[in-house]
Amino acid sequence: MSIPGPGGQGLQLTPFRGLRYVAERVGSLAAVTSPPYDVVVRPEGLRELETADPYNIVRLILPQAGTPEARHRQAAETLRRWQADGVLAPDPEPALYVYEQRDGPTLQRGLIGALRLSPREEGIVLPHEEVMPHIVEDRADLMRATAAHLEPLLLAYRGNGNGTSGNGASVNGAAGQGTGGAAQVIERTILREPLLSTTTEDGVDHHLWRVTNPADLVEVSTDLRHHQALIADGHHRWATYLRLREERREPGPWDFGLVLLVDTARYPLRVRAIHRLLRRLPPDQALPAVRRAFRVRTIDGPLPHALETLAEVAEAARAEPGAPNAFLLAGDGRFHLLDRPDPELLARTVPDRRPAAWRTLDATVLHHTLLDHLWNVPDTPEHIGYLHDPTAAVEQAERLGGTAVLMHPVREDVVHDLARQGVAMPHKSTSFGPKPATGLVLRSLTLG
Repeated sequence: MSIPGPGGQGLQLTPFRGLRYVAERVGSLAAVTSPPYDVVVRPEGLRELETADPYNIVRLILPQAGTPEARHRQAAETLRRWQADGVLAPDPEPALYVYEQRDGPTLQRGLIGALRLSPREEGIVLPHEEVMPHIVEDRADLMRATAAHLEPLLLAYRGNGNGTSGNGASVNGAAGQGTGGAAQVIERTILREPLLSTTTEDGVDHHLWRVTNPADLVEVSTDLRHHQALIADGHHRWATYLRLREERREPGPWDFGLVLLVDTARYPLRVRAIHRLLRRLPPDQALPAVRRAFRVRTIDGPLPHALETLAEVAEAARAEPGAPNAFLLAGDGRFHLLDRPDPELLARTVPDRRPAAWRTLDATVLHHTLLDHLWNVPDTPEHIGYLHDPTAAVEQAERLGGTAVLMHPVREDVVHDLARQGVAMPHKSTSFGPKPATGLVLRSLTLG
């Protein structure tokens, strides 16, 4: 994804003074990290992280108190106390950070920095999902209170260099070779001793390096200004960045947002689904309503086998005429496969002023046909939860007496095509990864 013409501003990634944990003050760096705030499974995952270390970052990104105001005030006070006590300390000079994740055969490297914010119409940073206003408001209140960016967004761009991909495959030429720019700076930087290294509980190895050499910073800047990026993960935080920037008339640190920028020509991201938990709709009410409009079959478990069946049906449906949509419902101890929706019902319930690729998305059909029309479930936190882990979705549905709707991932090319057209997918349509661990480097807006 390149900006046409030599005059395009493109991506402007700037150094900042990272705020990081002081290793001697915490039990371990792994124990103070967390997944992104919207991936933490609540309440079990939240409780596990809180007990892992008294300084776990979850106390900042998901503070617990009786009211939203109290939560945000508590996060701000905690952040100030940890800095005063020397638990968190700023790096001595501004830097970009090379970040590496290794998960078995999967390797991902990218650059963490402060990215100049730009609205959608500039075509530099492309969102692909709609956002939920109440989440943006909550994140904005938290950022105002803490004056900090606590976790980086994940942005993807397509670089021009040769090299090996995250799965070890050669990309556009001989493995291990680069053509300068950001890719070459990363390859040179990782030859040095890392600033920090840790292995999180999920077995993923994390390494971080600082880039402060002026020539390296210029090389990165010159390269990135010719590119645009897709928001892979963090639409609500990006919308929050833009909102808070608009509140301030004078240029300053709020004009930039904390991001991890990954060249997917070298390190391809994986795309997974985000599942829905219908807290107040039991399966014995959900299933009769959909039998009139979908083919419904009970299939064998356990969950991995049921998900394999969903994948097989979904992939086969994409090659056949008609709607390709398929869903897996759970919550009553069984698995129910929904496919072959009624075309007439889709024509009545799905808006027709969008491209066909948008109208046939599973998330589009789920929200417009199933949730709005057949089930009458409002899209509010009291009624719908969004979970990345299918096991957690099924377990919570069974415990609450609700219904889990398990989804099949969207193809990455569909995401890119819709983003280039300026068409937003329904919120929580995709989960790109690997996601950066939260807590390795923060950005304080009082430091610049």
